[in-house]
Amino acid sequence: MIYPMTDDERAVIDQIERFAAEVLAPEAARLDEDALFATRHLPAMAEMGLMGMNLPEEYGGLGLSGPALYAAVETVAGACGSTASMMTAHFLATDAILLGAGDALRARILPDAAEGKTLGAFALTEPQAGSNPADMSTFATREGDGYRIKGSKCFISNAGAADFIVVFAKTDRSAGARGVSAFLVEPKATDGVDIAPNERTMGLKGGHVFGISFDCHVPAETLIGAEGSGFKTAMKVLDNGRIEVAAQATGIAAAAQAAAISYAKERKVGGHAIAEFQGLQWMLTDNATELEAARALAMQAATLRGSGARYSSESAFAKLYATEAAWRIADRALQIHGGYGYTRDFPLERYLRDLRIFRIYEGSSEIQRTIIARGLLA
Repeated sequence: MIYPMTDDERAVIDQIERFAAEVLAPEAARLDEDALFATRHLPAMAEMGLMGMNLPEEYGGLGLSGPALYAAVETVAGACGSTASMMTAHFLATDAILLGAGDALRARILPDAAEGKTLGAFALTEPQAGSNPADMSTFATREGDGYRIKGSKCFISNAGAADFIVVFAKTDRSAGARGVSAFLVEPKATDGVDIAPNERTMGLKGGHVFGISFDCHVPAETLIGAEGSGFKTAMKVLDNGRIEVAAQATGIAAAAQAAAISYAKERKVGGHAIAEFQGLQWMLTDNATELEAARALAMQAATLRGSGARYSSESAFAKLYATEAAWRIADRALQIHGGYGYTRDFPLERYLRDLRIFRIYEGSSEIQRTIIARGLLA
């Protein structure tokens, strides 16, 4: 699929492709095997401007269009899913500040974040409020010249290394979603932020996730937007994030498909490359068709990003289809490899493990179906 982008954006993607092939891909298996935090790549990514790809130039970002950003995330994920996870978790945090905060907070936080000098995290999910953030129990009450935040979050990417965390808490516990507010918490300079050891996960082992407990005081100026605006900010951020999850899924699926094609050409049975067998050709064809369909749905949403038009349904279409199709693509690719695909000598088993979470986080497949249905029936 040809992605619509400018010549300058194409040059950025070409640079990312070289970095992905020369640096990320050779390290991906070791990050997985040893559960090494993908922040080890942060200095090189910062130098290239990758941590600010989602931000406008006025805040030091690259100001990429939606399609170009999609292509960039897909390229990184195809080389190393863990690194893409770390990077896009940072995007969630900076998107929340860009979309929800006032000028002063944007000016203080975003330039350093765009340059990769600081790392962000996005703390929405709770143990009892995963798929429905309106059910969160973390709360913030007025105290002195600021707010006291109390509660806990779980599965928060980057939290263990984060310089700033966008934390969602209820400032009005009787108002449901309308009572949710967002705050900027800087854990390294704030007492009462307790970050647990990183979780032991099935896949994306280099994209560390953490539990966080809060009993901390933050200044009033760390409120992102107005009280009660947090839920709307979170939903806007997730519309973007779901496109990036689709990009991660198609990136890994494309890598699995490329591996399957290469293996099918090389592996011989009865003196013939298995690529000559029609049944296997059909598996590759099904993979190619689903991959292109997933990209097309995602590109529809990516094109709307930044246009001012609402694209909640489009981002849900993209995430739902891309994450489920990517699993099928990688599974067929492993099947083509036979028993070798089940070993760690080949990357197929890692691709499947990395892909599994995409049907759960940033809104499960079931939640995406609910979002789509609401749009259809509105």
